[in-house]
Order: sequence, then structure tokens, then C-alpha cells
Amino acid sequence: MELTKTAVSPAPDDDTHRPSEHELERRRFRRSRRRRHTWISALCTVLALVALGAGAVASPGWERVHSLFLDGAELRAAFPELLKGFWLNIQMFLVAEVLILVLGLLIALVRVTRAPGLQPLRLAATVYVDVFRGVPTLLLVFLVGFGLPALQLQGTPSQPWVLGVIALVLSYAAYVGEVFRAGLNSVHPAQRNAARALGLNQRQTLRHVVLPQAVRNVVPPLLNDFIALQKDTALVAVLGPLEALRAAQIKADYDFNYTPYLGAALLFIAVTIPLTRFADRLQRRAAERTWAGAGR
Repeated sequence: MELTKTAVSPAPDDDTHRPSEHELERRRFRRSRRRRHTWISALCTVLALVALGAGAVASPGWERVHSLFLDGAELRAAFPELLKGFWLNIQMFLVAEVLILVLGLLIALVRVTRAPGLQPLRLAATVYVDVFRGVPTLLLVFLVGFGLPALQLQGTPSQPWVLGVIALVLSYAAYVGEVFRAGLNSVHPAQRNAARALGLNQRQTLRHVVLPQAVRNVVPPLLNDFIALQKDTALVAVLGPLEALRAAQIKADYDFNYTPYLGAALLFIAVTIPLTRFADRLQRRAAERTWAGAGR
């Protein structure tokens, strides 16, 4: 019996996988340039902040602004009430976010369907999006908050924060529905055709193929909408619930000092800035995936 000898290729030399001296020099130069640019950017930023601060302190009305808006004792006294009110803002945001996601996805699915029997629903969804994207959110809060209880319908909620959440959901669902619709339309038709060729029906194709890709594509713009939603929960203050802005207004009117408004702003910033950075990171990752896919 003849044995066949298998040729074994020699192990590659480690030197072939090592970057050249020229490449190493280029990498060192790029690292040095990045460090230099970072230091220059940081220095320019610090100088700009110092200049702005010096200009503000040197202004004629600085003492009055400092006493009315930057009173540390007033901020410490008002902070517990502000934090308690901000917790209501967080609750409204979380409840509204879930409802907006569900309603926005339903609107998007209705608008992209081509079933002839669903033409009335498509028309209703289109009118809904056009109307509620055209009405300012603050005006919608007024209309829902004061108009809905005036109807005196049985089962109508009476809590101001619930009415405010309804107004926010009606407004933002129109925007989120359009975001979802763009995501659904961004999925290439070949994906649907391939799923149908594998034996999936229309519902299975939508659930297992189209929706996962669409949602992944629209996560960054969805986060931007929810950042705006977090800030707009302060609009519900016009209906009277004791959220952060309303608590700051009561404290400011009582002490004739506007520092509580600054405290409320800092609470909103503490939430929105991390969300903004997270949205930026997702956008960068999505762009990197797009460029990587285009390079293959």
C-alpha cells in the first residue's frame, strides 16, 4: 500500500508579518500628531472658557446675575424639591417612551403595507402624521390637558401628568413612526425575496428579517428623538404637576431668586448629555459598519 506524503508548507517567517521601519515611523508620527492636536484643542478650549468667564465677571451686571442665578445656598435649599420633581419627569419619560415605540411602530407598519384592504388605515396614518407633526408640542399639551377633561367623557383621566404624557405620546409617535418607516424602507428588497425563497411567509419575513435590520438602522435617530422627549417632559409643567420645572418655578416665585431654574437645567443636562454621547457612539459604529461593508 502506497502512502502519499503530504507536503507541509514551511512556517512563515516572523519577519514577514512584522511592519517595516517605515511603517513604524509613520505610526509614531500619527500618534505624535494626534497628541499634539489633542493638546492644542484642549488649550484653545480652556483659553476660550477663561475669556468667556472673564468677560462675564467683568460685565456691569455680574453681581446681580450672580445673586439671582448662581446663589449656592438657594440651590442647596431647593435641590431636594427639584430632585423629587425630576423623578416625575423621569417617570413620564419612561412611560411615554414605551407607548411611543409601540404606537410609532404600528403607524410605520400601516404606512408601508400595500394590502388594498388597509387603504383606509394608511390614509388615517398619513393624516395622523401630518397633523401631529405640524402642531407644536406645547400647544398639543394645552389642547389635551384642558380640552380632554372638558369633554367630561367617562373614564377620562384627570391627573395632569397623565394628560401630559398622552399629549407627548401623540406628538412624538408621529415623528418616531416616520423614523421606523424610513428604517423599514431601508431594508433592501432582496432580503425579502431571499426570505420568501427560503419558505418564510409574509409575517415571518417581517418579524425575523425586515424588522431586526430596520430597528438596528434607526436606533441612533430614535435616541435623538428620546433625548428631545426627555427635555419636553418639562412642558407638562403648564398643566400643574409638580415636576422639576414646576418645582423650580414655585421656589423662584417664593424667594424671588432664579437659581432653582439653573438647578433644574443641571438635572436635565445630567441625563441628556450621556444619552447624546451614547447616540453619537452608535452613529459612529453604524458608519463604520457601512464603510466596512462597502469595502468588502
